Amino acid sequence: MDTSTDPVPPTQNGQDKDKEESKTTEETIDGVPEVKDEDLSDDDRQLKQDLELLVDRLEDADTSLHRPALEALRTHIRSSTSSMTSVPKPLKFLRPHFARIKAIHANISDPENKKFAADVASLMAMTFDDDSRECLQYRFLGSNEALASWGHEYVKYGPHCLSGAHVQAAGLNPTNPPSLSPPHPHLLRHLQAEVSAEYKVRVTAEPPAAVDDLIVLVEEIVPYFLQHNGEPDACDLLMEVDRLDLLERFVDENGHQRVCLYLLSCVPYVAEPEDQVLMETALKVYLKYKQWPQAMQMALKLNVTETIRGVFKQCDSKLMRRQLAFMLGRQQYYFDVEEELDGIEDDDDELEKLRDLMANTFLNESFLALGRELDIIEAKSPDDVYKTTADGAAGVANSARANLASTYVNGFVNAGFGMDKLILGSEEGAHWMYRNKDRGIMAAAASLGLVLLWDVDGGLTRIDPYIESDNEYIKAGALLAVGLVNSTVRNEHEPALALLQDYITDKKSIYQVGAIQGLGLAYAGTAHEYVTELLMPVLESTDNNMEVLATTALALGQIHAGTANGDVSEAIVQCMLLQEGPKLLKETYARFLPLALGLIYLGKQQDAEVVLATLETLEGPFGKVAQIVVEACAYTGTANVLKVQKMLHVCSEHFDTSKEGAEKDDLHQAYAVVAISMIVMGEEVSVEMALRTMQHLLQYGEPVIRRAVPVAMALMCASNPDLAVLDILSKLSHDADAETAYNAIMAMGIVGAGTNHARIADLLRHLAQYYSKDADVLFIVRTAQGLLYTGKGSITVSPVHTERTLVSPPAVAGLLTFLLGLLDAKNVFLKDGHCMMYSLALAMYPRILSTFDEELNPLNISVRVGQAVDVVGQAGKPKTITGFTTNNTPVLLGYGERAQLATEEYKAITPILEGFVIVQKAAEDTQTA
Repeated sequence: MDTSTDPVPPTQNGQDKDKEESKTTEETIDGVPEVKDEDLSDDDRQLKQDLELLVDRLEDADTSLHRPALEALRTHIRSSTSSMTSVPKPLKFLRPHFARIKAIHANISDPENKKFAADVASLMAMTFDDDSRECLQYRFLGSNEALASWGHEYVKYGPHCLSGAHVQAAGLNPTNPPSLSPPHPHLLRHLQAEVSAEYKVRVTAEPPAAVDDLIVLVEEIVPYFLQHNGEPDACDLLMEVDRLDLLERFVDENGHQRVCLYLLSCVPYVAEPEDQVLMETALKVYLKYKQWPQAMQMALKLNVTETIRGVFKQCDSKLMRRQLAFMLGRQQYYFDVEEELDGIEDDDDELEKLRDLMANTFLNESFLALGRELDIIEAKSPDDVYKTTADGAAGVANSARANLASTYVNGFVNAGFGMDKLILGSEEGAHWMYRNKDRGIMAAAASLGLVLLWDVDGGLTRIDPYIESDNEYIKAGALLAVGLVNSTVRNEHEPALALLQDYITDKKSIYQVGAIQGLGLAYAGTAHEYVTELLMPVLESTDNNMEVLATTALALGQIHAGTANGDVSEAIVQCMLLQEGPKLLKETYARFLPLALGLIYLGKQQDAEVVLATLETLEGPFGKVAQIVVEACAYTGTANVLKVQKMLHVCSEHFDTSKEGAEKDDLHQAYAVVAISMIVMGEEVSVEMALRTMQHLLQYGEPVIRRAVPVAMALMCASNPDLAVLDILSKLSHDADAETAYNAIMAMGIVGAGTNHARIADLLRHLAQYYSKDADVLFIVRTAQGLLYTGKGSITVSPVHTERTLVSPPAVAGLLTFLLGLLDAKNVFLKDGHCMMYSLALAMYPRILSTFDEELNPLNISVRVGQAVDVVGQAGKPKTITGFTTNNTPVLLGYGERAQLATEEYKAITPILEGFVIVQKAAEDTQTA
């Protein structure tokens, strides 16, 4: 029913008097109803007549009346305190006379009076919603008084904003208008919007016009915003006029945290290179106020070597430098401390301590302390994980494939604890290895590296006897185990290099594979020059088979992850160019060559453009795969919308699958699907949008795309068991297409890795029963079960850390190696390439919060752990966690959780309570407060 002619209901007793005052006739000015005298109260009618009289005086020939009239107008406007549910009354009553006031301004000859008239016109221009930018125009012609002196009249809301809804949207209270001193920060937005619009017009003109006067005004607006909790507005304005460099000058100590938090939240939503500018600005602000942990966080996000080391060197606190070393260790970023601090730090003991912290030597000891705290030290067997009596799938328990699955499960479950029940904890440990076949024996020996993870000194001693074995598979596995033990941990004596370098050029390719893969794991992210020199000739040799070449390239990619090393990338490109194009797709391991190249440019964005141009010379499907993988790696974790759209466009292509070889033509689409998840990794909003996109791809995509969707979901939600994702993966685990089912099952393992998630455990047990007669699928299910209980539920495989702001390049390298292997699971994990699964060790890290005193002794203190709350743009000191529980450190932190100290006795020297944190005694006055 049309209600446009319905009568207005009568005003109820007690309602706001302003509702009666807002009754209007049908006459309007620019679409806004004009108020008639009969609709006004006596006071308002008198105010309207007084204002109109003042306007009349301004048109009088007697110029002596002009100055008093202008002063009176200015006084009326300034003293207006009407309800903010409408335009303030003086502006409302003067609005019909705007054209007269503009004419008056043009005709006034006295310079001072002309400026005062311009002030009035500037204020009145706010009530007109057009593109004339007269508010700004008359501001420049006015008396240039301080913006704050005009009170709340400088408001953004135009004639269409007469309802309280717009005021409430701005955070204002309609029944309690802000006082004149100070005015509310949101009320400068009208002028702010016109400054932004005028700036765009001027810089896009031909030729570009000067903007100096605009910048002067910006320099007046920004401090005002920063002083009145308007940090987001200040940042937005500076971004719109391309002058973020001014922010460092105006920001103060009280608001710099909120400013930087807002800048960081904007990074995923701006185009390059603006994202770099935002991070560099935040870095400068943090350095200005000596916020070293946050500055290091920004430096690591920028991923520029000189910047990271520069922050470390500038830090003037010995205790804080130790905390920075902990942060670098978590990022797996290592450099020569003595060389960088030469002339700054002359205490050899302190230098050694910093090197140990950065090298993660505390990792094993702290992890075992966590295990004792949680009472999970005792080793578990694969049967404890399978619960075979419950799933009834023990029928194939003694097959070689089932034993291989148990080997991996044993390694993942007992990772880092130094003891298991199959090999080290059994008198017949050596016999277990012989229950496997060929590469299965190698995997069993290598699993020792997982069990002894991070324990370099003790672990190598226990692995050494297996290196001397006469069985080539046991020996090759032991070589790989050496690399596994050393992954994430650096040792100044470099035992991995000493033990493995002699086997790099061995005649037996199995030894080469074990040693080279081990070196890649041991030195991932270090850009170690000597190891690089050892591996480069292997890559350039024409005598090696594709497995050795791919393993070498992958090791080099892991070692130089995120370094953009031109020499190494050139060698990998040359290796690809020397191979025959069609042959590459038939080679199982050749698919790892593009990944190896991409890892070098991990997160480097534009630095990869030259390599991408070179890859265009590679014809056919393999060339497309290489370009997509390298580009996706270059933009990993950036949430670049344009790159996501590009990958979606690739997925939208259709190929005729009826002709021979057509299944290879669309292979690059599978990588494009995974590329989307690589790009959005770590950014919550982008991940949520990408997950919705994945559901569309499942519905409308080709089979090759559907197979890749579970892999992409696993990458986005590693160790983050999202229920919506689990529902999709559960359905796909019964898919008619075997490869889709493989990927979905393994993805469930990655999504739940290290969480002991009960729902996933139940799903996998049912799948074990469902697929009990299919050895291949059962192997995948068992491996997924092992992943679910990684480190008995205390180890994450998510590369995202530091409150989900940083992505560790070596961890991404390990996770991608594992997941991209799933795109050809039949030929990699279900055949001889299953040892590639051990690359996941690079992403494995305790999900721990452990506290230390100033002397780096473990300290048990009370902390609250709860779900992290987004506080971007909120003024004051809002709560950053919700739904918390209180425990003593060390404690486990789940994905999306944040911790706070629950005691006033200590204070943390970093606001980022994650991983290893140094705390110190709080001052007595602080405790009292």
